[in-house]
Amino acid sequence: MAERSFAKEVKDLCIGEGETFYGEGILAVTKALLQSGVSYVGGYQGAPISHLMDVLSDAQEILADLSVHFEASASEASAAAMLAASVNYPLRGAVTWKSTVGTNVASDALSQLASSGVMGGALVIVGEDYGEGSSIMQERSHAFAMKSQMWLLDPRPNLPSIVKFVETGFQLSEASNTPVMLELRIRACHVYGTFEAKDNIAPQFTIADAMENPTRDYGRIVLPPSNFVHEVEKIENRWPAAINFIKEHRLNEYLGGHRGDVGIIVQGGLYNTLIRALELLGLSDVFGETDIPIYCLNVTYPLIDDEVKGFCLDKKAVLVIEEGQPDYLEQAINAILRNGDIQTKVIGKSVFPRAGEYTADVMRGGVRKFLKAHDANRVKRAPEEAPALPAATMKEVAETVPQRPAGFCTGCPERPVFSAMKQVQEDVGDYHVSCDIGCHLFSILPPFDIGNTTMGYGLGWAGASAFNAKAGQRTVSIMGDGGFWHNGLTSGVGNAVFNNNDNVLVIVDNGYSAATGGQDILSSRASNKTKNTNNPIAKAVRGMGVTWLRQVHTYNIAEMKRVLKDALTAKEKGPKVIIAEGECMLNKERREKPIRNKAIADGKRVVRPRFGVDPDTCTGDHACIRISGCPSLTLRDNPDPLKDDPVAWVNNDCVGCSVCGENAHSAVLCPSFYRADLIYNPSWLDKMMAAMRGAIIGAMQRAADKRRARHSFGTQP
Repeated sequence: MAERSFAKEVKDLCIGEGETFYGEGILAVTKALLQSGVSYVGGYQGAPISHLMDVLSDAQEILADLSVHFEASASEASAAAMLAASVNYPLRGAVTWKSTVGTNVASDALSQLASSGVMGGALVIVGEDYGEGSSIMQERSHAFAMKSQMWLLDPRPNLPSIVKFVETGFQLSEASNTPVMLELRIRACHVYGTFEAKDNIAPQFTIADAMENPTRDYGRIVLPPSNFVHEVEKIENRWPAAINFIKEHRLNEYLGGHRGDVGIIVQGGLYNTLIRALELLGLSDVFGETDIPIYCLNVTYPLIDDEVKGFCLDKKAVLVIEEGQPDYLEQAINAILRNGDIQTKVIGKSVFPRAGEYTADVMRGGVRKFLKAHDANRVKRAPEEAPALPAATMKEVAETVPQRPAGFCTGCPERPVFSAMKQVQEDVGDYHVSCDIGCHLFSILPPFDIGNTTMGYGLGWAGASAFNAKAGQRTVSIMGDGGFWHNGLTSGVGNAVFNNNDNVLVIVDNGYSAATGGQDILSSRASNKTKNTNNPIAKAVRGMGVTWLRQVHTYNIAEMKRVLKDALTAKEKGPKVIIAEGECMLNKERREKPIRNKAIADGKRVVRPRFGVDPDTCTGDHACIRISGCPSLTLRDNPDPLKDDPVAWVNNDCVGCSVCGENAHSAVLCPSFYRADLIYNPSWLDKMMAAMRGAIIGAMQRAADKRRARHSFGTQP
């Protein structure tokens, strides 16, 4: 169950020639694939293209009608390997994943593909996850494109450009027999707009045609001597073919003015931000009308020498706007100009930060510095920047605004796992924790502060494989169910069994690939019309040879604590695996909340658990918050005028997961937590029981008040 459904939106994928398509960037990509006659599509979910996989999944009936095969791949490597279908057959194929981590996983298959070359168009759509919204290491796809000589498209982030370059990407791939990468930043994936649609095209040569008419060409297999020929092909045939196609179809754009002593060379994906920066400087309107010449690189690799030299020939200086590092474009443009004996100054990282996202504000500052040095007249027309806040003020802001580290959602079934781990540390001492990619990685942050390293998706246990020695303490590794099926079964569990690893693995099984948006995986409990689910993780782990295996429900913190302690102290040698099961609460709420609300609206009896804190019992030491970190467990003023410390309080975001109470019991904290059942549309029996409870409690409370009054005035019974 994905976090967002596109069931309504995908209906628009069927519109045809002459109609206007309105929607989001990822929907435009899907429509462009269908308009291009794609034969097969695959990929692995991950920001910023998770929703592209969700769109494709929701559009499977439309894809099937066009004989388009779609696969939600087990990993990026699986997706990349699909493109092998385009090596020997005129089949257009597209795959997608999060870059650069996804490209790293797919690198083996992509390198083979780039060496073999392709007959049918092969398009790799990568979510360029760079900048402030990123959750991964800060790297770029550019290096991989250069290494393997795959052409890299970086279209302007508007729907007509995105659609054009999906369609053109297939044509470029076929014209040069080379796989093509198309990168989309997060804003491009989610930008809204319109474009003129075309009819969807069913592939002329289908997957079935290829299967029934197999073709074999030894020259396409990456083995000697073919692999040596492939390198020559890249340089002598494929590269010139790509250059000619890019030039003939004018894929790069000359925008803005046509004359001037200075100009700007910008990556296509950064064009909108550049226009915003120029608008802030008073040098462009919101529609991009400016007299500054702009050379927009919708193809960032390969560069077209003639176009670069032609743009720079009559200019004293050009500004190269290239996000991230190393400065591949700046170096290449310098080389092109110097080899052509053109002395135009190339300015780039000297006026921009060498690292970090180029926001409109950052870009405005860089453009201003460039113009101030090389076209002062334009700077005089630009409004002054607001003065920077003094250092003292910035420090005051940092001290006043509280830090808000990312954390688990309310009711997350992974929170109790780390609450238990924190408590076990008190019993057995500190232990090394090897983390993995996924929601559970938030355990590294407060209040848990658990975790030493993370090496990649599904590599949690492999990240601790060096620590397989006789020692007084075992290590603990974490892995999610998504990472387990992606890579962890072999790289983690299989590796540990093979090497007789004596450490502990905790697999967090919440029923979905929660970190990427709640997509179904092999072990999901939900039934799926097109996928095979309900394959237990425990069965796979035992199949690998693990004998010490325990399963525990995550919300049972006391049991989780006991099992973890047993694993760390067991005399039995060999790999130890704990499967901590608890459904992702976000997905559970998405599924159950509409049903519950409808039942309440229909007048049906519904019981919903809620937890609270008795302010009279709360001691105010807030240990419950430090061991949980639940957003719904917060503070409020102490109702006792004799106490200064605020008391713990459960706000209305509570989903009734019981972690706060379980923690209080397991860690032997104060007994201030209580559970209350909220009953909607109560029956006559509920009302009668409530009246009886109220009467009994009221009588007991009045008796207690009388005793308190007698005690206060020193009277005797």
